[in-house]
Amino acid sequence: MENKEEKHKIVKEDGLAPEKKALNSYAKYTGVAFQMMAIIGACAFIGYKIDQYYDHKVQWVTALACVIGVCMSIYQTIRRLK
Repeated sequence: MENKEEKHKIVKEDGLAPEKKALNSYAKYTGVAFQMMAIIGACAFIGYKIDQYYDHKVQWVTALACVIGVCMSIYQTIRRLK
């Protein structure tokens, strides 16, 4: 009985137990990683389709779109993690 009471006493200032806080951090950072992949992938796909439509020999729009996607995802990550 005392063991359960001791577990409930270990609560941080924010109201979460250390286990739940660790799980929340894991979910938060995993979500950020998937969001970054989605942004970069969407930009690369759009760039690829533009290159296909205009029949470019060198796929410079895809490369530029990937760079823009990386910049956008880094900006979004920094903004979200503040």
